[in-house]
Amino acid sequence: MASILRFRSTLKPLAAAVLALSGAARAQDAAPAQTVEVTAHGTADAAGVTGFSQPLSRTPIQADVIDAKTLLDIGAMSLSDLTRLDASVTDSYNAPGYWTTFAVRGFQVDNRYNFRRDGLPINAETVLPTDSLSDVEILKGLSGAQAGTSAPGGLVNLVVKRPDADLRDAQLRWSQNGTVGAAVDLSQRFGVDRAFGARLGVSADRLDPNYRDARGHRENVALATDWRIADGSLLEFEFEHNVQSQPSVPAFSMLGDVVPDPHAIDPHINLNDQPWSLPVVTQGNTMSLRFTQALDANWKLQAQALQQRLVSNDHLAFDFGANAACDPCDRFASDGTYAIYDYRSDDERRLTRDFDVHLNGEFATGALRHALTAGVLESRFVGYFNDEAYNFVGIGNIAGTAVVPSDPTPTSPNVDRTERNTELYLRDTVQIGPDWSAWGGVRRTSIHRTSWETSTGDPTASTGYTQSFTTPWLAVSRQFGEHDMVYVSWGEGVESDIVPTHGFPDGGRPLSSTISRQWEFGYKHGGDARQWGLAAYDVDQPLDDGLDDGTFGHDGITRAIGLEASAQGRVGPLTLRASAMGQRVRREQAANPSYDGRRPTNIPDQALKILATWDVTPVPGLAVLANLDYEGGREVLPDDSATIPGWTRYDLGARYTQAAGGTTLVWRAGVDNLFDRRAWREAPYQYDHAYLVPLAPRTFHASLEAKF
Repeated sequence: MASILRFRSTLKPLAAAVLALSGAARAQDAAPAQTVEVTAHGTADAAGVTGFSQPLSRTPIQADVIDAKTLLDIGAMSLSDLTRLDASVTDSYNAPGYWTTFAVRGFQVDNRYNFRRDGLPINAETVLPTDSLSDVEILKGLSGAQAGTSAPGGLVNLVVKRPDADLRDAQLRWSQNGTVGAAVDLSQRFGVDRAFGARLGVSADRLDPNYRDARGHRENVALATDWRIADGSLLEFEFEHNVQSQPSVPAFSMLGDVVPDPHAIDPHINLNDQPWSLPVVTQGNTMSLRFTQALDANWKLQAQALQQRLVSNDHLAFDFGANAACDPCDRFASDGTYAIYDYRSDDERRLTRDFDVHLNGEFATGALRHALTAGVLESRFVGYFNDEAYNFVGIGNIAGTAVVPSDPTPTSPNVDRTERNTELYLRDTVQIGPDWSAWGGVRRTSIHRTSWETSTGDPTASTGYTQSFTTPWLAVSRQFGEHDMVYVSWGEGVESDIVPTHGFPDGGRPLSSTISRQWEFGYKHGGDARQWGLAAYDVDQPLDDGLDDGTFGHDGITRAIGLEASAQGRVGPLTLRASAMGQRVRREQAANPSYDGRRPTNIPDQALKILATWDVTPVPGLAVLANLDYEGGREVLPDDSATIPGWTRYDLGARYTQAAGGTTLVWRAGVDNLFDRRAWREAPYQYDHAYLVPLAPRTFHASLEAKF
């Protein structure tokens, strides 16, 4: 009951926002003589991540589309800033200087399997830049119809900027303490009938964030071209090269049995501040080729190939446990000291190759109208690594003043792996009548995986296995009028894993497929650039864990039951993007009944995100932005014996658009964490260790964009 009451209070600001939008819309309809400008902002007609071409407001899938302009307005520096915009998306160990990890609907997104680039699988164990993206699409919920193997939270699809129109854009940007950068985005169509297009994006940043001793740099070059060969034929090519070098910022932890007061912690401290600390260096080269051919007015064929090459050097003065004896191992000592390990994993290489071909079109069978997609996706992954250093070197403290020696000796084995996936998929939308539609998707996946330890490892620890499985998805929807829809959907998703090769008697044995299931009920309103809706979901994921008898296997489920509400649109001078989430995520059906009812670590039960933009009518071109970011408390330990409270952060910004001759200047400025709120932002439990990540301190940022 207390959880329900908290969620009701969370929904109040969102309900007020929805009523404001709907009330303004009704007032507009009731008074036609009064002119009210209504334009779209932050909404999209479709999202490729759903797999369906219908508008999102008419698709029985919950997805969010965040465009590049919104990211610019909030001063976003990485994909981790998406957690400020959608209540269902929360942090899951997002350390500055490292790659982004999300949780969606209470389940951690798998960086190996839950990320897409223009619909094709990529590996997200790297820093993914945002300068080359037109949109980021987030599918919320089970994704078995869209992906062969994936965690049940959802998919993240990165949509690349394409040369759709002529464009000249340049940016200068600054962020506290001394991050400065520049970017150019040039797009041009040319040739007979403007059949050829090219878009070039180049950016460079000197990184000096609001943390001590975390200076670095990043560069990005992206090129996208296309050739409209003839009516119905389109050939597209894109390539991106990016590099980032920056020390990562480790998290804090519990001090003995106590969750420390965040007000007593300096959030500017970087515990990775040793004389020998090296940056995390990530490099990516990604290219794709796509050909689309219209076969007639109703059918088209598309073939797409992608290759992603990643190289990374992962370095950290790693904080783990209280002392050299690892007693305790899962937290710091009560006096604020902790064990430091010199961790180095150099020349990590990851290669992903995809090839997809599919046919889609519309046809009728009697009175039923179909929109069908059928295709095949072949994906291959190879990961090659070296022995790594993971050596105890001394004792640190949370004041960041301890200096310890280094030991970069690579004495710990790593794990190389290969993977080959073949996925056959089919999706169909059947128009049953003027108001009813049936939706279906099915994916047949075959995987073959191998792994083996590097030179210092155990040669008998190699694994190899093959599995096949089918993941279905079904939905029924009914349209009420032109703008409103209700739906119910059911689907399955799959994860595949093995028993860890160390610590268990049957290490390396493949486990049976982990089948997740989801029910979802939803209502959507979409029209006149205003969208809002509700979705209720029930997701269960079988849990793989060590059992009390010393073996490893399936041990009950993690179940999330939740409610999402969202509203987006613009009426008059107000542009609103708001969402709220309330959920109950608990462990059930465990082999040890005392584990039932436990809440997973680092998952909030409530969240509210509101981004409001108000055009200041007396000053043409000026807009004021305000962002509210609230997340509920989280569990710190798996036994639910320690928690961190919820927190609320406010951001404030402004945007001024100015015409200067033939150039349009867009000035942006803002401050994140306006009141310098001190709190623990998240509590990730990683590698059997409890960590605490502080809310970023108050940070100022500004930028100047020139369009000419």
